[in-house]
Amino acid sequence: MGKEMKKIIPIIVALVLILLIGGVAVGSVLLEKYSYSKEEADWDEFYQVSGKEAAIILQDEMVEEKAIVHEGSCYLDLATVHKYLNEIFYVDMGEQLLLYTTATDIISAQIGGKTYTSSEGSKETDYVICYVENDTLYVAMEYVELFTNYSFEVFDRHIQVYTEWGTRQVAEITKDTAVRVKGGIKSPILKEVVKGEQVEILEQMETWSKVKTEDSVIGYVENKRLTEMEEEKETPVTSYKAPEYTSIALDRKVSLGFHAIGGVGGNSTLGEMIAKTKGMNVIAPTWFSLNDEEGNFRSFGEASYVSKAHDMGLQVWGVLDDFNFNNETGANLSVYNVLSSTTKRQYLVQNITNTALGLGLDGINLDFERLNSDTGVHFVQFLRELSIQCRANNLVLSIDNYVPFNFNDYYRLDIQGQVADYVIIMGYDEHWHGSGDPGSVASIDYVTGGIERTLEEVPAQKVVNALPFYTILWKLDGANVTDEYLTLNNTADYLNRVGITPEWNEETCQNYAEWNSGNATYRIWLEDAESISVKLNVMNAHNIGGVAVWRLGYGTQGVWELLNAYVNS
Repeated sequence: MGKEMKKIIPIIVALVLILLIGGVAVGSVLLEKYSYSKEEADWDEFYQVSGKEAAIILQDEMVEEKAIVHEGSCYLDLATVHKYLNEIFYVDMGEQLLLYTTATDIISAQIGGKTYTSSEGSKETDYVICYVENDTLYVAMEYVELFTNYSFEVFDRHIQVYTEWGTRQVAEITKDTAVRVKGGIKSPILKEVVKGEQVEILEQMETWSKVKTEDSVIGYVENKRLTEMEEEKETPVTSYKAPEYTSIALDRKVSLGFHAIGGVGGNSTLGEMIAKTKGMNVIAPTWFSLNDEEGNFRSFGEASYVSKAHDMGLQVWGVLDDFNFNNETGANLSVYNVLSSTTKRQYLVQNITNTALGLGLDGINLDFERLNSDTGVHFVQFLRELSIQCRANNLVLSIDNYVPFNFNDYYRLDIQGQVADYVIIMGYDEHWHGSGDPGSVASIDYVTGGIERTLEEVPAQKVVNALPFYTILWKLDGANVTDEYLTLNNTADYLNRVGITPEWNEETCQNYAEWNSGNATYRIWLEDAESISVKLNVMNAHNIGGVAVWRLGYGTQGVWELLNAYVNS
């Protein structure tokens, strides 16, 4: 071998080694790039759970709330039950009760116990129905299932919940493969699936599909490992039977007059008040007002009044309010303290029911105007419980409400529309006495908006719109704003005395007048036959259940003629 060759060989060897090393390196890179990761996902991290927690898969999405596995059963906190499953469950932490109210019954469970009680007696479960931990109430999903149209299944670190059923797209696995956290061969493995296993296709992309396995693990599988999709019908729950909320309806539109009574002596004015009406079929005397925080109320009711009203062809719906006794005495009673106690609330329910039956009333009208948002949930429970008694005793239940806005939505018109017979909107006080803000008591946009927002939540045949038989005379004297009420039947005389002729205002659909006297400016938006006629036309166009008026004694013959025509239209 020549000297030159001896010099070349080491170079060749070095080049070969370099090529080998480079090839290995390139191969390693390619192998790393194209090989499937075998890393397994941390399920606690994936489901964001720890300890006794379990993730909730609702339909096909994981929600932020968690379930709790406790003593072999699965639990949800009450807020989660309300949000996703059933908002009828009501808790009284003071009396340690969980209540569920149907159309005909109240089912009660003691917190920490395994027994629930209804009108049919007591039933024992093999699990704790509900318990409190860190001031949070948790309810067994099995117990919720007794009253709710849903299904659930518990797995290792998650639960699957269904509240709706339709069709789904499914495919089979064609070769053993992995379900991964994301679409990509480097993504961690959630679980292995085998050939023949069925998965639900949630979303199909170019090379990967988002799937849900038979045990509700949601991840990604390569499309090449899937058969063609097929549509499959889902199997709904068949054991649940929805409660039937029956209701009472008059055979024609309601025409209700509120009879303001400040004492037993006021009952003697019945004949006088009715003589000035036409077409009215319901009278609502303001007889009952809460007078303590135990569930009692003062009453001006007399059976003889009811008998006389019946002889005149009128139903009588006695009004129970939460403010008149307060106003009369300055007592400042807490409605919250009454309604948030199950013992006091149910005593009030039985008290007003017994009183109504004893007087021979046809119905109960609730006028609770002092509620705040904290009291709302207890007011709703009160309505549910009272509606059971009204339904059982053939008493009409009607409820008075402010014109609905976001800030008073805790009155829950949607629930009222389910449990009550009539939902009355007090379509007035757009601008009110003492507000210092001059304006119409009930402009047409205010009334129309109130009706239309109510109809979004209440069946039209249950909606009654109450009209004001009054207006407000505003006096502006510099920065000082005062006002006084004028009733519909005395405004014309007043304007004649001051020599003012109002003009029609198209924006409010009311006659309007403004004048100066001395240093003061006076403004008035009138309620009269013309303004009432426009409101009745709107009510008629929306085909609602009737009309109410505040109050008897304030109307005119012309306006009552309009109401009579409306009711009989």
